[in-house]
Amino acid sequence: MRVSLPPQLVEHARDFAEGRRTPAQPRDAATVILMRPSTDGPAVYLLRRQTSMAFAGGMCVFPGGGVDARDFDSSVAWAGRSPSLWAAQLGTTEDMARALVCAAVRETFEESGVLLAGTSATDVVADTTGDDWEVDRVALEAKELSFTAFLDRRGLVLRSDLLGVWGAWCTPEFEPRRFRTWFFVAALPPGQRTRDVSTESSSVTWRSAAGACDAVDAGELGMMPPTYLTCLEVAQHATPDDLLTASAGRVVEMFTPAVEADGPDVSLSVPAQLGSLVEARTAGG
Repeated sequence: MRVSLPPQLVEHARDFAEGRRTPAQPRDAATVILMRPSTDGPAVYLLRRQTSMAFAGGMCVFPGGGVDARDFDSSVAWAGRSPSLWAAQLGTTEDMARALVCAAVRETFEESGVLLAGTSATDVVADTTGDDWEVDRVALEAKELSFTAFLDRRGLVLRSDLLGVWGAWCTPEFEPRRFRTWFFVAALPPGQRTRDVSTESSSVTWRSAAGACDAVDAGELGMMPPTYLTCLEVAQHATPDDLLTASAGRVVEMFTPAVEADGPDVSLSVPAQLGSLVEARTAGG
């Protein structure tokens, strides 16, 4: 199954597919599908990136970002499954798995104000809207404060058990900025609420995953294929808890969309397991 490539990118993509250009090296990243219940299935938290951003400008994305060198700190206060178990699910090394989980939790806090951490392995902070929290959030975003130091200062542990593994996508070879991004899922913790705080976004919204796909199809929202296809998957589940249950034990492999030509038509491939969803969506539209 394939997704059509915009005409303006066809020749550019062919240059890479046929070896006339060398692809950029991708950077490792983590993103979190933050969910809450709605009457139309799981609702997801989306940020519309500033149109001035060099990567995915104007697109709606989940909270997330690149892995920082300090995310590899093995002394980080940690609760939940061990990094070795995470590594098995994420298809990577133990050190990288720890860094990806740290980046996922850190970036979610930086971009939404939601913190997946608590004072113990069974507790989660209930409110992060105070001015003191905002000072720390800004310091993390500016890389003036490490995530390990932030947790230590507040006597908190990272709650890795509040995350689930969902997918892994690498930006196509023809993009000038590329990311190897692991997708996680998490439910909005009780008592916490999202805030429009990210300097990289122009607006934020909660939408049902199904409604977000409808908005993209109607031309009201822009999304990169991995975000859109992930929303299609999320929309197959009735509640966030159902989706978290489905994520248990899920093992992912990094997927890089390939350029495929069928005569004058040029498309990007999608994972085989998502082909039926795309076909059903196309047939329904």
